[in-house]
Amino acid sequence: MKKKQKENWVISWSSKWADENLSSPEVKSDTIVEDVINKFRKRSEAGMLKYNTTLDRTDLSTLDWLTHLQEELMDAILYVERLKKEIK
Repeated sequence: MKKKQKENWVISWSSKWADENLSSPEVKSDTIVEDVINKFRKRSEAGMLKYNTTLDRTDLSTLDWLTHLQEELMDAILYVERLKKEIK
């Protein structure tokens, strides 16, 4: 076997061996992650319809974004408090 043929054979064999022995196991879909991703997509679509923009917008400063985040987190705290009262 000529040197070039031998090199090609080695490359072919090693590639086949790697495919058969080193391939990662089949990954099953995580339904919880898929559900959350779908909710993000729906929320994004609703936001685009409501505000006619995306989070790629550039008209807000860093302080504006932080204020939006703070307001969302304040709402979340209110929801937690409301649910805690329901449990008591």
